[in-house]
Amino acid sequence: MTIRVIVAEDQGMVLGALTALLEIEPDISVVARAHDGREAVSLVLEHAPDVLLTDIEMPHLTGLEVAAELKRLRLSTRIVILTTFARAGYLRRALEAGASGYLLKDSPPEMLASAVRRVHAGLRAVDPDLAAEAWSAPDPLTDRERQALRFAGEGKTSAEIASMLSLSEGTVRNYLSEAMSKLGASTRVEAARIAREKGWL
Repeated sequence: MTIRVIVAEDQGMVLGALTALLEIEPDISVVARAHDGREAVSLVLEHAPDVLLTDIEMPHLTGLEVAAELKRLRLSTRIVILTTFARAGYLRRALEAGASGYLLKDSPPEMLASAVRRVHAGLRAVDPDLAAEAWSAPDPLTDRERQALRFAGEGKTSAEIASMLSLSEGTVRNYLSEAMSKLGASTRVEAARIAREKGWL
């Protein structure tokens, strides 16, 4: 039985390399390739693959947002996140979004096919050290605090953030203040930096 896979990665050379690595496996077939998150969702809906292998940082939708959308749609496609981010916060959010696997891009090449086979079989494929760290360091931010902090880290003002999130300026300031307090930061930019380093943004 052939495992049907879609690969989503915005860097062309990496996308080609991942596809080539999987295609040499006799039991794995890459049925489509996506260059951004929105295309990944569209191709999954079109091809109904067994497994989606996706990067985190992509245009339009991140890999985490893609995973959350596929979970919302209750699709049977299993998801493996492949990333450079060895951060517990990202792993925790990936698993909560419905991903079954989380691999680092500097992992040995043979781990890629192994992870695809494991998640296809209904198992998880996650680095054990990273998994242990993820559950010992929970993300303290709410979704709204994370959204506000992400925009603040991009240099947006409270008024701009309020407009983008359809909230009052006072509410945005409260979210940012609460996030700064939780992270022990003295400025919103520092809070965004800390959250990003932890993988919470």
